[in-house]
Amino acid sequence: MEKELKYVDLVEQPISMHPKKFALWLFMVTVVMIFAALTSAYIVRQAEGNWLDYNLPSIFWVTSGIVVLSSVFLQWAYYSAKKDNITNLRIGMVASVVLGVAFLVGQWYSWVALVDIEVFFVGNPAGSFLYVFTGLHALHLISGVIFLIIVLISTFRYKVHSQSMNTMEMATTYWHFLGGLWIYLFMFLLLNH
Repeated sequence: MEKELKYVDLVEQPISMHPKKFALWLFMVTVVMIFAALTSAYIVRQAEGNWLDYNLPSIFWVTSGIVVLSSVFLQWAYYSAKKDNITNLRIGMVASVVLGVAFLVGQWYSWVALVDIEVFFVGNPAGSFLYVFTGLHALHLISGVIFLIIVLISTFRYKVHSQSMNTMEMATTYWHFLGGLWIYLFMFLLLNH
């Protein structure tokens, strides 16, 4: 009595991601690594002594609120795009861009406030780290605002809707990442200044 062997080929769906999304995620991982290295260096250098004690200017609280609010508007725009509500999509995108620019202006004024309390880029490493953190984050945020503007223009060309969400998803992911990164940096600085 011979047994008949049956081979069943199970075809698994490969994990796939749009190449641009994959590149975005790789970029965000590198940004996390950069800021993890910087915050680690901050802690090590602070432990060595000769560290300037200062209070963070209150404008940092304002800019933190602005970046959170911009993420809320962008998420609303994202949901609106999924529902093909183009009017709300555009309103949300405009609000996100305006708030993103307001955050950058607020960061500039935070530097002015730091100079007013005599925390400078040169001199004590505490000030140097603060300017590097905020400046590097602002640089990434500029790229985020440019990305949001590109998506905003696409909404007026009817290129963002429920059937075409790739750019919107990427912009939303990146913007939320930048907002989360700022909140992390702000909390880190509050606890370690």
